[in-house]
Formats: sequence, C-alpha cells, structure tokens
Amino acid sequence: AHPERFSRRIKKQKRLAQSNAATATSPALDDLKLEIEEDVPLEEDVPPDEDVPPDEDAPPDEDAPPDEDAPLDEDAPSDEDAPSDEVAPSDEDAPSDEDSQRLQMDEAARRDYLKEEQECSFCSCRREEINRLLEENRLLKEELSQKTMSEDFLRDDDEKVKYYTGLPCFPVLMGVLTQLVPCLPQTSRRLSPFNMLFLTLMRLRLNLPIQHIAHLFCIDQKTVANTFRDTIRAMFTHLSPLVHWPERHCLKGSMLQPFVEAFGNHVAVIVDCFEINAERASSQRAIAQTSSQKHTLKYLIGITPRGAIAFVSKGWGDGVSDKEVIESSGLVDNLLPGDFVLANRGFGIKENVGIMCAEVKRQKLVPKDEEETREIAHLKVHLNRVIGCVRTKYTMLNEAVPVSMIAPCEDDDDDMMFLDKVVTVCCALTN
Repeated sequence: AHPERFSRRIKKQKRLAQSNAATATSPALDDLKLEIEEDVPLEEDVPPDEDVPPDEDAPPDEDAPPDEDAPLDEDAPSDEDAPSDEVAPSDEDAPSDEDSQRLQMDEAARRDYLKEEQECSFCSCRREEINRLLEENRLLKEELSQKTMSEDFLRDDDEKVKYYTGLPCFPVLMGVLTQLVPCLPQTSRRLSPFNMLFLTLMRLRLNLPIQHIAHLFCIDQKTVANTFRDTIRAMFTHLSPLVHWPERHCLKGSMLQPFVEAFGNHVAVIVDCFEINAERASSQRAIAQTSSQKHTLKYLIGITPRGAIAFVSKGWGDGVSDKEVIESSGLVDNLLPGDFVLANRGFGIKENVGIMCAEVKRQKLVPKDEEETREIAHLKVHLNRVIGCVRTKYTMLNEAVPVSMIAPCEDDDDDMMFLDKVVTVCCALTN
C-alpha cells in the first residue's frame, strides 16, 4: 500500500504543477478554473484511502519526481531495502573445490564414454576383420601343409604312408623317426629330421631321381645327395640289428605246418639271390674309387618260412654263382647238418621242378635229386610269397644305382660299400 500512496501523491503534484503553469499563461483559464473548482471538489478534499480506490492495474510513473514535501512513511521500504530480482548466492550455495573437481571428473568421464562409443563400432569391425584373417591364415597353413612334404601330408592317411615310404602306417614311421633323431645331422636348415627321413624313404621306395626330389623339397641336388647319404648311415646304425638270425628254438617254432611235415625237426631257410646293376663310371677317378671295375653286384638274403629276413650278405661281384655265395657268405654257419636251404633257382639243378632244395652237410650244400624235390614242390607258393619282397617294396634295388654307391665307405674299417648299407636298411624296413 505504501508504494501506491507514494505514486498517487506524485501524480497529484504533477497535475497541480501543470495547472499552475496554465494559469500563469492564460488569465481566462484562471477564471474558468475557479468556477470549476467551486463546483468540483479537488482530490485534496477526498480521502485517498476511503473514496478513491487505488488503480492497481496502472503502472507506476517512473519518471515522476518524488514529492519532497510529502511525508514519507517510515514503514515504506527504502531503495536499499527494496527486494532485488537477482539473489546473491550465499556461501552455502557457492560450489566448493571438491564439487568442481567432481564435475570436471564427471565431464571427463562423459567425454571418454562418448569417445569409446564412437570407437566401439570401429573396434568391433577391426576385431572381426582380425578374426577373419586369422581363420584364413589357419586354413591356408593347413592347405599348405597338405601340399608340402611335412608330417601333415602323411598324417591320418596310411595309404600315403605305404605308397611313399613302404611302412605300414604313420605311427610306425614316427617310431622310426624317434629312434633316428638323436643321430641325424642337421646339415640343412631347410630340412627337418622328418624331411630327411621322408626324403630318404621316398628315394628307396620310388627310386625318384635326385632332381625330382630337389624340386619337391625346394632344395638343391647336392643337399639331396648329402641328406640321403647321412640318413642311410644313421638308419644302418640303428636298424641293422633288426636283421639277425633267430635262436634255433625260435626258428623251429616259427616253421609253418607244411615245412614241418616236409622236414620234420630240421630247419629250413629260404634264400634269395638278386643282382643290382651299377652305372658305369664316367671318369677314371670314379673308376679308381670303386672296389672293382665290375658293374653288377650280387646279394643274398636268408628268409624264414614266416617271411622275416634273418640274413643279408655283402655285395659280391660278377662271376660268382649262387651256390658259392651261399657257402661263402656265412649263411651256412647258422645251420646244422640236416637242415635245408630252399630257393627258386640255382644249386646246379634243372629248374623244371620249379623249386630248388639243398641239404646242409659239413658246411656244404648237397642238392636234392629231382624226385626228392618233387615231394616238396607244394612249398613253392610259400617261396614265391617271400622271395623278392624286398625289391618289390623298395624299387631302388631293381634299377641301376650310381657308381658312387659301390665305393667303399670312408667311415668304415671293414671295407663296406655304401650300397651294402642301403640293402641292409631296406631289409630292416621290410621286417
């Protein structure tokens, strides 16, 4: 109410001032004013609070000067006490340093979250691409391993093992490798011990040319030749004990029933003599390195009726008969008088019977006559089963070998040829 009263007073004073100014300029207006004042009472005579309601809707005249003569209401609020639109923040409302730090941390966390959200899709795409490339790399490695001469090429495929190595299955191949690893020299960084063994068996089994093997294993021909020689030496050292003459009771116990019926308590052994041709030397130096100038070597192997190779001789030169090889190789030393030696040729007997039989007498072989041989002709099927098994499995023994293979080995004192070791290894692998 106090501001309204103050406003009305200011308006009243303003109107009075305007009236005084008009009176001073025009006397006629003064007379007219007096007449009006007599009829109409002035606002002074009207109590402001009782008769004249305050104009609540009228905005206060801000330009009106204050009435200096008007008494001021002590209860009216002064300019200092007038409420202001802006409220000064109190000490309690002002943010503290801890709150500011918390806000800054929240803002930083929000920015990091937004950044992670933006990078999330990119990271997801990148992760999917990496996983795809890893899977593709794994598949390519598997495909490559199937095309290279590694373990995976033969694993879980016994048919491949038989074809390339002559061994019955992959575990047998790995068992042979386990025995050879300690003594296999690492002459080439590009060939693992498995590659060295696989290379050697492939050449024995398939008689592949050195150049062809070099292409398969991505190495040079000299490396193939050196690897083959080193591996054969290691195999001869570890596998030659597999070719041994069994005890007599074991040999008699392994006799098949047809042999027992034919020979009783005596032992019968099957022999096979085969020849290996050597290539002719192309230089005088190569000829001088060979033990002789003969180019055909004869080998004798003794086989039990069960098919196990129990004896293998060294190579004999041309002009030596099968009978002489049997008597001079040491095979007869393992037999007793009355035992029998069976073969499909030799012994100076006509071959119309189809089987040759000789009895051991005083370290000599006495051929049986034709009639006596006819009685055991039914054993021919068993001879055919075991004779030639080595050369059938390892075809390298059927072809001409390099002249370097019939040269004496430099690391042996018994004047053994490298071809002797090759034949022994083939017999051991057959067992």
